[in-house]
Amino acid sequence: MKHPLQARRPPGRWALLSLLAATWWLAAPPAAAQDTPAPQISAPPEAPAAAPAAPQADGAPQADGAPQADGAPQADGAPQADPGAATDGAPQADGAGAPPPAAVAAAAGARAERAPARRDRPGATSSRAAPSKKRRGDINPCMTPDPGWGVYDRWSRAPSIGQMIMPHKGGVTKRGGFDVLIHFHGHEALRKEFVKTAEGAVLVGIDLGIGSGAYSSAFSAPYVFENLLDSIERAVAKKTGKKKAYVRKLGLSAWSAGYGAIEQILRQPAGKRVDALVLLDSLHAGYADERQRTLKAAQLEPFIAFARRAAAGEAFMFMSHSSILPPGYASTAETATFIVKQLRGKPRSSSRRDVLGLDMIQRFDRGDFHVRGYTGNDKPDHCAHLGLMADVMRVHINPRWKTPKGRR
Repeated sequence: MKHPLQARRPPGRWALLSLLAATWWLAAPPAAAQDTPAPQISAPPEAPAAAPAAPQADGAPQADGAPQADGAPQADGAPQADPGAATDGAPQADGAGAPPPAAVAAAAGARAERAPARRDRPGATSSRAAPSKKRRGDINPCMTPDPGWGVYDRWSRAPSIGQMIMPHKGGVTKRGGFDVLIHFHGHEALRKEFVKTAEGAVLVGIDLGIGSGAYSSAFSAPYVFENLLDSIERAVAKKTGKKKAYVRKLGLSAWSAGYGAIEQILRQPAGKRVDALVLLDSLHAGYADERQRTLKAAQLEPFIAFARRAAAGEAFMFMSHSSILPPGYASTAETATFIVKQLRGKPRSSSRRDVLGLDMIQRFDRGDFHVRGYTGNDKPDHCAHLGLMADVMRVHINPRWKTPKGRR
């Protein structure tokens, strides 16, 4: 019997339409904008391309406007998946598809009118116009060229939820230890960046739908994440022949709505195992007082606690934010600034061009906690944050984890 969270997947032919719906998540408040009690531990049910320019050492790569990679299609000739698509390209069990194009276009237009760029709201770091096509190197950040798979094999459906890629060979210690990064929302776009610099860590990609509520609900019961880790270990054991394969270093990452899953996981016992946390334009919260722009601090508690650990050098945390201003709930700029203030810090101004047309305007660094703030208030700017993952892996996570080398 299929796991209940794997039962429904939209058809691959609707990948582009799913992207349009997923990336324009501004239509409705995320789950964080509502008051929800902290999850309680419960038992499972009976059944249950040019290459970018050399990045700088602070973890946000530069961009010189050249095209990325070689743009070669995947080996099987299938169209590339899109960052926000809530799918892995497999058809749903019941054959249901994505919203019709007209509905997606109409919804996007309505949302654009409801959320104009402004500088008079806290967290509105910039209202600068989106970079020109030339400035982005003639690349659509929401559909970047595929650099290939490096030392990794293609996606496997071995995990209890989502998909995973492993090195063809290697990536495991003699005792069976391996490192894994679990990414929520936009798994295929993230994979394109991950394989550029990852040296052997396993990548698990999970797409569950539009809005953070789908992720929050899916991981509200602790056994879901625990079962996921168990299934990953079994898959690595089977591939490597090491019967006692185990997760050595664990990282979580999210883009856009994916933070909903991470909030739940960090509140659970298994959340204590997390060593690295990466949020790519991916943390929102509700307002306790929208007029005063007062955030609901309780919703950010697990992220604040993790930031304190990272600032003390006990973990690693990277946050990026755009200047998008969503209606009715806090932007990623506001949540990032709020967390920095809890550490009694203050972002400092910065001016640098980064990957896929991103323009950095502020930053904060303390210990192993890093925040990068960018201009941009449109869909391509939102997608461009996925391009930061290649350098986050190269500059920060690879040296921290010292993952055994993978090879073809």
